[in-house]
Amino acid sequence: MTQLTISALLFTCLISCKGQVQSDNSNNKEERHSSTAQTSKQVNAFTATTVNAIDKNIRSIFQDKNGTYWFGTNGAGVYRYDKKLLTQFTVKDGLADNQVQSIQEDDLGNIWFGTGGFGVSKFDGKNLMTLTNTNNIKITNGSDNDWKSKPGDLWFYAGGGVFRYSNQGLVYLEFNPSSVNSKKQNKSPFSLSRYSVYCILKDKKGNVWFGTQAQGVCHYDGISLTWFADKGLAGPAVLSIFEDSKGSLWFGNNGSGLFRYDGNTLINFTEEKGLGNKDFRATGKSDSETLARVYSINEDIKGNIWIGTVAVGVWKYDGNVLTNYTTKDGLTSNAVNTIYKDNNGELWFGTDGNGICKFNGTTFTEFIIE
Repeated sequence: MTQLTISALLFTCLISCKGQVQSDNSNNKEERHSSTAQTSKQVNAFTATTVNAIDKNIRSIFQDKNGTYWFGTNGAGVYRYDKKLLTQFTVKDGLADNQVQSIQEDDLGNIWFGTGGFGVSKFDGKNLMTLTNTNNIKITNGSDNDWKSKPGDLWFYAGGGVFRYSNQGLVYLEFNPSSVNSKKQNKSPFSLSRYSVYCILKDKKGNVWFGTQAQGVCHYDGISLTWFADKGLAGPAVLSIFEDSKGSLWFGNNGSGLFRYDGNTLINFTEEKGLGNKDFRATGKSDSETLARVYSINEDIKGNIWIGTVAVGVWKYDGNVLTNYTTKDGLTSNAVNTIYKDNNGELWFGTDGNGICKFNGTTFTEFIIE
């Protein structure tokens, strides 16, 4: 376990993005329809495929209002655990794609999945339905009203833009479509680009933040889109955005490290702490004891900020000191894709290749279904 306080400077670096997966259902026709296609399959949560263990490659974790846990994976669909029964849902059950990147719950208790292949699926307790079909979604660069977030709406990242779901249905909002030039190149509007979105946050004020492949962070405040690209934030992909209990925004960049925005000033936190990886752009090597490649961010009940990295475990920041935890300290993997705080305030760490673990304040414990 290594402790570090403020030191020297960061050498910024570039890296290819954390993988978004496209499925074979992309369509080159850019048709516009106001209705949303829905294909559904009835899947009772208590009669779906029952399994004994969760896949080891975890992309997302969520606990719903009833206390049930959901675990999204990189290629094995999603698992539902009600503390008694573990069930698995995949494309054969109606899921849009077996890579589940995000999980949310709406006001009615429906569970929503943002998946690879730019698919959005909904589970209402009985039916698992996919709402995305490129032939039946309104595709637009959006009016101000389209981008403005409202209570109860849901956002999903996909290709060169985002899906926004409200009671009007599902709309695909495309970032700067003229620069992507999908029509001239005969590409799907969902094609990956510099504007591809990898994370979304709706902050406490209702503003929406988008982390992109190479354009930095975009913010919509209800009036206009504002881009943050300074101090190395643009270039490598922004894979995580988090708002802490004090209202500061944290951005996790896969190459340039951790950034903090207090509403007035953007700082490169990694640079301030001297934890950059100067050789990463040239060699692609993830050095130990750096904070250059950030995948996930969260906050514990004591106000400590936790930062998950691709190769050097997690860091805890208590406001003064940074502490690094790796497999040497009991973490199940040094590649931490997601950090989730459940309804009881406990932190869960979803890893790439070594499942899930929890931290009780002293030690890490692997989460195993018994």
